[in-house]
Amino acid sequence: MSTAEERAGGEAQAWGEVTPDAARRLLVAAVEAFAERGYHATTTRDIAGRAGMSPAALYIHYKTKEELLHRISRIGHEKALEILRTAARREGTARERLAGAVSSFVRWHAGGRTTARVVQYELDSLGPDARAEILALRRQCDAEVRAIIEDGVAAGEFDVLDVKGTTLAVLSLCIDVARWFNVDGPWTPDEVGALYADLVLRMVGEK
Repeated sequence: MSTAEERAGGEAQAWGEVTPDAARRLLVAAVEAFAERGYHATTTRDIAGRAGMSPAALYIHYKTKEELLHRISRIGHEKALEILRTAARREGTARERLAGAVSSFVRWHAGGRTTARVVQYELDSLGPDARAEILALRRQCDAEVRAIIEDGVAAGEFDVLDVKGTTLAVLSLCIDVARWFNVDGPWTPDEVGALYADLVLRMVGEK
């Protein structure tokens, strides 16, 4: 395992779909650098150094720094969508599905906080085409949560006056975990997930 992967707290394992190994090492190093310094303050030399490679080696796998950010963001958002879609489409009441969606989404943001910070907070660093692609994935995430809340309202489980606004509030609450969660803090990702699921159910006025 590379130095960058070790410092990333094991989050490197989330990038198993990125091949070859050198490309994955560079991507993990970029995640770490973007989370620590921000996209604009990070150079390709910084990324290559963290991966234990030469700057020239980076361009073999990624044409630009933005291409790295785009790939990180796309994979991260696809994973977020998978988490929400799985919870939204499993059997059970709207209450059960919303609690499952929130707890799993929060666990992902806490357990993969380094990655999640980059995925969720560097959107404006992408160019127009890449940004449009990621926004489309975000809209799909929004739609999965909104559908659960709409189901709950229709079934009489939830008391929500503004489904769209409530959906935004729920997603914002979950995403913010990546900003403050500390692996050395008093809570585990599972505990935070359970807490937030309870808070969201109170938010929708479960009956």
